[in-house]
Amino acid sequence: MKNRPKLELHLHLEGAASPAFIKGLAAEKKLDISGIFDERGNYAYADFAGFLDVYEAATQALKTHEDYARLTTAVLQDCAEHGVVYAETFLSPDFCGGRDVGAWREYLAAIQEAAAAMEPHITLRGCVTAIRHFGPEKSRETAICAAETVGDFITGFGIAGAETVGAPRDFAWAFDCAREAGLGLTAHAGEWGGAAMVRDTLDQLPGISRIGHGVQAITDLALCDRLIENDITLEVCPGSNVALGVVPNWASHPIEKLRARGVKVTVSTDDPPFFHTTMTNEYGRLAHHFGWDDEIFREVEQNALEAAFCSAETRAIIAKRLQS
Repeated sequence: MKNRPKLELHLHLEGAASPAFIKGLAAEKKLDISGIFDERGNYAYADFAGFLDVYEAATQALKTHEDYARLTTAVLQDCAEHGVVYAETFLSPDFCGGRDVGAWREYLAAIQEAAAAMEPHITLRGCVTAIRHFGPEKSRETAICAAETVGDFITGFGIAGAETVGAPRDFAWAFDCAREAGLGLTAHAGEWGGAAMVRDTLDQLPGISRIGHGVQAITDLALCDRLIENDITLEVCPGSNVALGVVPNWASHPIEKLRARGVKVTVSTDDPPFFHTTMTNEYGRLAHHFGWDDEIFREVEQNALEAAFCSAETRAIIAKRLQS
């Protein structure tokens, strides 16, 4: 499983920073964030709200363009070690320049340069992401950052954070801005807000082609049929869902039921160090619990390839890597 070529569409850049990496940066800056780690050195949180607090506290160690360049290199090395040949990462101007377009450009240049240095082993693309619980007004500034930097590297726009804060329509301006700029659109939904949140997201934010998580759609079969009919792909992160208590265990995860019904699913790690997972681990558990074989993994990888926010040229390159 480790060496099998894989694609990952749902990966938060800061959330992929290992505790050791964040501790090292904090020590360099003489910053005390020891309270976010447990006695074994892992990230410490009790629930989703705690996870968000620890996530945002960890970003305090990421201050400079160089920090983000180093982070990008470290994350891509980890991804490549587990066979990932193409990844899309969620990038938040909230953490990179305070949503100021000029500052964001400088952070982005450092991230993009670090990513380019990892070619041809792994290709990275960026999906600018508004933070839902930071509010609609800030999401507009984030969308402007995305629209001003759309190109070969910044290819998508999305929203993450506390799914139960506000309604999707509150962020319609940001998504309209991103859509007009030609960015692919995705949104976290159906992790905590139930099937209704997936439905509301599709209704209130037109043009979305992917849903982050979306696993609670399984409770509404008419919604599943809508996902199929509208060719909406789910960015499923099983290990994350288990670790955060969205589902009680791997055996009860709905990814196979969704796939068997005909919903297009993909596999990602979300924030891997927080959930003690890797793409190798995700693949291994899917094979163990649901009997996924080479044919199913190829299907899921093809789903990811077709749903990726990248150019046709890049898609052709990744397709060749998958064949290898």
